[in-house]
Amino acid sequence: MCRTLAAFPTSCLERAKEFKTRLGIFLHKSELGSDAGSVGKFEWGSKHNKEGRCISEDVLGWRESFDSLLSSKNGVAAFHAFLKTEFSEENLEFWLACEEFKKIRSAAKLASRAHCIFDEFIRSEAPKEVNIDHETRELTRTNLQAATAMCFDVAQGKTRTLMEKDSYPRFLKSPAYRDLAAQASATSASASSCSLAEPSHT
Repeated sequence: MCRTLAAFPTSCLERAKEFKTRLGIFLHKSELGSDAGSVGKFEWGSKHNKEGRCISEDVLGWRESFDSLLSSKNGVAAFHAFLKTEFSEENLEFWLACEEFKKIRSAAKLASRAHCIFDEFIRSEAPKEVNIDHETRELTRTNLQAATAMCFDVAQGKTRTLMEKDSYPRFLKSPAYRDLAAQASATSASASSCSLAEPSHT
């Protein structure tokens, strides 16, 4: 169970704050466009910052699988920041746009949003054109004639596979993430030792 930072000795607080500073530096340029939803911004969790161990466990979990990364809002923000350095953030933004698209319940809004997503990410020479084959592009175009929540599934799946096999391994090997993971390991170990050393209260 995560405790607030105030519950730990000063030395532990300093390590946690140092880690959060490093994480903030890594993420400070990560801002997804409004069309991709609000998941791009880093979140500390609650109004009162939680202790470093919770944050570090999240960071270390990103290397377990691509699903673990995508299921973490902080992980998505970090991955987006990395993709921006490679000028390939459109793949993640398209994937996120599709996730938000599937939540739409109004048929009229679904059709309108589908065309917006197609124009932004799928059509040839789109502003944020994703790397998909011609057959998938034309299939998606055909799907727009009777738009459903699944009309981007094939394109989204191929984009996800591309990120998982290409961008994700590079993200894990990047100096930024490796340094962050090392700090996360140290912070997690420090939080554990501080937790053991914390005096009990009656």
